[in-house]
Amino acid sequence: MRVAVVSKTFVAASSQRMLEELATAPGMELTLITPPEWRSDDGRILPFVPTYTRGYQVRPTPVVFNGRYHFYMYRGLSGIIRELHPDIVHIDEEPYNPAGAQAQRAAQQAGARSVFVVLQNLYKDYVFPYSAMERYNYARTAHVIAVNAAAGDVLRRKGYKGPLSVFTVYGIDPEMYQPMPRREARPAPDTVVIGYLGRLTLYKGTGLLIEALASMPPRYRLRFIGSGPDEPTLRQMVDRRGLRERVDFHPAVPTTGVPAALAEVDMLAVPSMTQPNWVEQFGRVLIEAMACGTPVIGSNSGEIPRVIGDCGLIVPEGDVNALRAALSRLGEDPQMRAAYARAGRERVLRMFTNLAAAQNIYRVYQSVLGANAS
Repeated sequence: MRVAVVSKTFVAASSQRMLEELATAPGMELTLITPPEWRSDDGRILPFVPTYTRGYQVRPTPVVFNGRYHFYMYRGLSGIIRELHPDIVHIDEEPYNPAGAQAQRAAQQAGARSVFVVLQNLYKDYVFPYSAMERYNYARTAHVIAVNAAAGDVLRRKGYKGPLSVFTVYGIDPEMYQPMPRREARPAPDTVVIGYLGRLTLYKGTGLLIEALASMPPRYRLRFIGSGPDEPTLRQMVDRRGLRERVDFHPAVPTTGVPAALAEVDMLAVPSMTQPNWVEQFGRVLIEAMACGTPVIGSNSGEIPRVIGDCGLIVPEGDVNALRAALSRLGEDPQMRAAYARAGRERVLRMFTNLAAAQNIYRVYQSVLGANAS
């Protein structure tokens, strides 16, 4: 079974571990095609560092319009696919994206079957040429993996009638993401640190966290870990509220540095707010935190409640009073935090490991090649 994976996701070192698991499947010959670097929308340049590449080949392939998520394409992709002559091209792109259509066409030309991975969980009517690329891919793909149930519903509503599986392709390495001892000294023994890790954008509920903190006791502190376009606005909110001594801004950390960063907070909050053009599609940081034994609070936006399950607190999105109450409830109850820490890690080990994702993906590959053989 020869498989070519076309994806920018695996620029992140922690994501590469899933491919190592997939490469151990019986008869697997796996090649990753990925950019040598990716320009993140928070301004960072993320280089591809082949950290976990045991058992599979890597073909770093430059892209044009780097950083434009729904516009970029690979240089020379068709030639690489023809050279590899895969049985399956695994396309980690939305069907309406140029890179997705490019990979699909390359698969067709090489006589390979294609598998798409989709996350888009809001129904949208795209303008030309995106609508044409979407129809082109729907008509030719052998199988679609929807990372959340809503994405699967969108596909069917759009008219996709082919084979469809619903499961997350995102997992964690339980040896990398595990509880770590706190290294930083607390300002006071009873200090509670609320953490946020990710892009600093208002639609992620970052402003709500500042508003909630403003009326909480002084022993509560807030730590932002990340960067993004709304950082100046958030800093202004902190100053207006007189919270400069209680809110810390830390730069983004590499994926391998996430466990150490999470060890310094007492809980992680992801109070995302659905937008007309966006709703939470998964929330990888949630499973990272849960694996690290950090209790989590999330809003009811998109997939967040299904990721957390009953192993954390869920609040109505946009409700600052409910968010404050949940933060206080966890902050005032160390036993609850400990219980959610244990339950969260157990849930991740049961449902969200790299091994589980790889096994599910491999079963899709088997079904695709079985259907082709028949």
